[in-house]
Amino acid sequence: MDQLTTIGSGDRGLFDKIRRINSNGVEYWTARDLMECLEYSEWRNFTHVIEKAKASCQKSGNEPQYHFVDDNKLIATANGAKRKVRDIHLSRFACFLIAQNGSPTHRAIAEAQKYFAIQTRRQELSDIAVADQERIELRDQCTREFKDLSGAARQVGVNDRNFGLFHDAGYKGLYDGLGCEDIKAKKGIPAKDGLMDRMGTTELAANSFRLTQAREKLQGSSVTSEQQAFRINRDVGQEVRAAIKRIGGTMPENLPPAEHIKEAKKRIKKAVPKIQLDDSEAKGLVVEQKSDLSDL
Repeated sequence: MDQLTTIGSGDRGLFDKIRRINSNGVEYWTARDLMECLEYSEWRNFTHVIEKAKASCQKSGNEPQYHFVDDNKLIATANGAKRKVRDIHLSRFACFLIAQNGSPTHRAIAEAQKYFAIQTRRQELSDIAVADQERIELRDQCTREFKDLSGAARQVGVNDRNFGLFHDAGYKGLYDGLGCEDIKAKKGIPAKDGLMDRMGTTELAANSFRLTQAREKLQGSSVTSEQQAFRINRDVGQEVRAAIKRIGGTMPENLPPAEHIKEAKKRIKKAVPKIQLDDSEAKGLVVEQKSDLSDL
């Protein structure tokens, strides 16, 4: 069964200005123009994003050559002469895929994703794939938040060599006194496995909340010692634990270990949904040649 997905049009100004219409009446954008709008300063870096977008196009069940058409562009050199440089004509779908594969640190990426979004029919993912995707996203989020909390701890004076103790304090608050290695031992997780790599969605969500709140508490407190930072991290863990207990949730140390996150990533890689474009979008920049009836 197919699921209809429609995404809003977004802010039109910036990308409308660089929108072009070819001799066949088909809209397109050039890679050189789009590169500037998406805040890429080097063509070399932007072509890496384009190649990833082409791969995404192929995986989605669509033909890259319909949406990415090589071209050349004349640009002025420092001495006033002109030289040819490589350019690429892009369909709306191609621009959307580029925005999807672009760096999230570039502010214009989010606007591009809205602007270039098109109506598609996306093959419905299985329940297993949806659960895998949610878990993977939460695991990635925890990675970012773990790094952010480490940065906040460093800012208040926690020494790098004591980061293990600092993070263990947070675990001990949430897991009723159990540190990282104790949790793995209780759950039968091999020592070589990362603890968060073996957490299920519920456990990851609890830790994500813990990490975020600990960072905000550290940043909003006047910490004067490492021990104070450790205590704040532990206290936040205890507060999250208390909230879980109040709502009748399973204590995190009693949640069973999940399979390694790499297994979920393998399944997701094989479960890329196909994207069926509307007829007006499917051909991209390729226009079918009409038959000349006089030759019949």
